[in-house]
Amino acid sequence: MIERYHCCATCKHFRIDVQDDGDRRIYCERLGFDTKPTYQFNCWDPKDQVIKAMKQEEESE
Repeated sequence: MIERYHCCATCKHFRIDVQDDGDRRIYCERLGFDTKPTYQFNCWDPKDQVIKAMKQEEESE
């Protein structure tokens, strides 16, 4: 089940900042690297709402 949720977009450290020129920077606040929502890293720390969704899905199985 974790594989289904494991991606940068669901991590606590995932950020999107809009620059002054209108461009967006998508990055990991913890690592400082630019990233994409679908990337996966071993340091993944899911957001609270993702943890809740995984628990609900696990209970319904």
